Amino acid sequence: MKKIMKRISILLLLGYVGMGVFLYIYQRDFLYFPTPRSSTAYQNMTIQNEGESINVIVLHEGHENAILYFGGNGESMAESSDYIAGQFPDFTVYLMDYRGYGQSTGESSEKALYSDALKLYDKIKDKHDRISIGGRSLGTGISTYVAANREVSKLALITPFDSIVNIAQGRYPMYPISLLLDDSYDSVSRVKQITAKTLIIIAEFDRVVPKESTQKLIDAFDPEQLEVIVIKNRGHIDISSDKRYYKIMQDFIGEG
Repeated sequence: MKKIMKRISILLLLGYVGMGVFLYIYQRDFLYFPTPRSSTAYQNMTIQNEGESINVIVLHEGHENAILYFGGNGESMAESSDYIAGQFPDFTVYLMDYRGYGQSTGESSEKALYSDALKLYDKIKDKHDRISIGGRSLGTGISTYVAANREVSKLALITPFDSIVNIAQGRYPMYPISLLLDDSYDSVSRVKQITAKTLIIIAEFDRVVPKESTQKLIDAFDPEQLEVIVIKNRGHIDISSDKRYYKIMQDFIGEG
């Protein structure tokens, strides 16, 4: 009996270690879902950064005010461009293909995407009076980083989280996730550095970002700085198909 128990314990230990190694090696495959190369009718701007070519789709060039939009982990900027262009005709909008996504080269990582986002901001800042930022899901982690390190007029966060580490820890409670993950996207730690008026949009039936994760981010903001809106009867994926979604964004970013 003791031998059987010992063998079971060894198998369980090997399974635990094996799963941990798997999560560590393939962690970025769970976080980034590169979109295929795709063309659009809009202008493309290329930014050279750290040896990589970063593609940025530019909508409505020439306006005084601009929006930088950072999408979700599997969101194609080329496919989103037509609809976004129609919703924000009075803004120049910049849609950045993450490294390895669309027409951008390289491989995505937290450090790389932060660097590319700041490079984009610095390249276009002198062209505009005001720059607002919108981020969705994974893109909210990039958006909070830019807003904490650059002057931003408005910050809109769609289905945001406090940190990827906390989300992953909730899914894999048996592992020391903070020791395994290379990319943490710790938005909650940067809130005190953000001065921009901020909007958080929540999907009522979000099954990807736990409500507790979003609430921790909300709680970190000064209530006078923050507006929170819940879109009813929508989930993490289909939130942008709701007609209220863009109206909320237009009213927030378009005001003053």
